[in-house]
Amino acid sequence: MYSDKVMDHFRKPRNAGVIENPDAVGEVGNPACGDVMKIYLKINKDEIINEIKFQTFGCASAIACSSMVTELAINKHIDVAEKISRKDIADALDGLPAPKMHCSNLGADALQEAIKNYRSSKQS
Repeated sequence: MYSDKVMDHFRKPRNAGVIENPDAVGEVGNPACGDVMKIYLKINKDEIINEIKFQTFGCASAIACSSMVTELAINKHIDVAEKISRKDIADALDGLPAPKMHCSNLGADALQEAIKNYRSSKQS
């Protein structure tokens, strides 16, 4: 049912945890399944994500997607990271079962929310 990559990121998630004093935070949830993801970002003066962490309450797919989105976004300019899609996350995990595709949506959405929050804080 799950690819080896999904199981690896579920069993050994990368970048799990909290960043103290983050530059941005994005939080999204899916009321239907109860999954919640929170992404923390540290962004340098060149707008490169140099640290990213996540907290996820959810299933194996949600945890794996959170882990993978952090791997895809680290050391990327925010303009590039913002374009990481649900398909990019699912493809990087060698696919997800159809009923679990919403988990990759949350990963992309949480990252985009964090970047949006970062941009709005810079305009204030």
